Amino acid sequence: MDFSWKPVIDAGAISIALVAATFLRARVRFFQKYLIPNALTAGFLPLPVYNYLFPALGYDQNNLGELVYHLLNISFISMSLRSSPPKLKGHKGGGVLGMSTGILLGYATQALLGLTLTLFFLPKMFPAFGLFLPLGFALGPGQAFAIGKGWETMGFSGASSIGLTFAAIGYLWASFGGMYLINHGLKKGWLKSELLSSMQNRSMLTGIVGREEPKPVGARLTTDNEAIDSFSFHGAAVLLTYFLSFLLLSGITFGLSFLGKAGRDLAVNLWGINFIFSSITAIIMRKIIEAIRIDHLLDNETLSRISGFSVDFMVAGSIAAISLVFVTTFWFPILLMSTLCGIMTTIIVPWFCSRMFRDYQFERMLMIYGVSTGTLSTGLALLRVIDPEFKTKVASDYMLSAGLTFLLAIPFILAINLPAQAAVQGTMVPFWIMMGIAFLYLVYVLVTYGILAGRKTLARPASWWFTE
Repeated sequence: MDFSWKPVIDAGAISIALVAATFLRARVRFFQKYLIPNALTAGFLPLPVYNYLFPALGYDQNNLGELVYHLLNISFISMSLRSSPPKLKGHKGGGVLGMSTGILLGYATQALLGLTLTLFFLPKMFPAFGLFLPLGFALGPGQAFAIGKGWETMGFSGASSIGLTFAAIGYLWASFGGMYLINHGLKKGWLKSELLSSMQNRSMLTGIVGREEPKPVGARLTTDNEAIDSFSFHGAAVLLTYFLSFLLLSGITFGLSFLGKAGRDLAVNLWGINFIFSSITAIIMRKIIEAIRIDHLLDNETLSRISGFSVDFMVAGSIAAISLVFVTTFWFPILLMSTLCGIMTTIIVPWFCSRMFRDYQFERMLMIYGVSTGTLSTGLALLRVIDPEFKTKVASDYMLSAGLTFLLAIPFILAINLPAQAAVQGTMVPFWIMMGIAFLYLVYVLVTYGILAGRKTLARPASWWFTE
């Protein structure tokens, strides 16, 4: 029978890599010392297989990129279907707004740096090249791949692979840069040594819960298994929402088709940022579920497990899908931009956070740094080093700020195709418009920072970390 085994081969290759990476983390001190995520290691393991062995066997790796695209959307839906965290008492001092401001600081500064550096490589470089800094570092591999895929239709060959490369480098900065900040902060007295007691936690270091240790509860049943397995029900809810988002975007595409070529081109770009429409659909679904009072059927922890599954496979698959042919072609601008971006982020995040927040400055800084160079999972991993049980308000503040950040970031993401339009239209006007939008985001960040920091706004500007 002529069945296609390509999805199974891709899933099998990534699964082998994830299992191997888990055992490497459990056994090799290097991976434990720098808290390197298993998914990151798993992505590099099959990278030569997909670049050299599979092509020689006539196997196309494009399906792996498609898998990454769908997992990105599923992860956004899973998190958006969750109920909002409770508004806890004691959340004064601008913690929630400050977390959102810190994330947007990464968007604005990384976009401005990338676009400015791109100017030095024009006209040989695609005008949107520099935006892979915020896409790969601050937004993540799924977004970098999806939007890069859209740019390929606009003439940027290999854009998806280049975007994934920036994301992989961002993860490296998150791991090595994050641990450097922790060790440097300990040396300089930015944090107390007792906060690092979790570094003796073998489960966190190895990534595996020991045989004799109590196993944490990761999900709760909301249905009777005799009727339907609870995980099946949650999976169905997520996939139903994904199908509805497909119908929504298909309807928008149909409507835009009446606008001629410009409308059709816009529709293509919208499919590249489908994760936004997936999130919006999930938010609407959540409101409907709450309105008809069946929200008790959705368990936050189960949805988190679905999101975690999607993110782990997405990160590993996104790195494995990198085409080394395109990376070697642009190795110098990739190395230059990513290095400058990593250094800039490592400098400005501690500087701003130490002045902007009134409590848990170092914990908030680590969370923002991890998210600004990797994803939510890397931010939480760094936070766990000094707050293993999330007893501080940092993790909950970030979750509370996620909705505000998402809303504020929509114009940025919708405008991210403007530099690509500069190549299509043969004019730099869209490029400069995007530069202006990024600058306006920076202005918003600086104004909000000034309000939150107050008298500390410019306190000891030459000091990397401010302490009173």
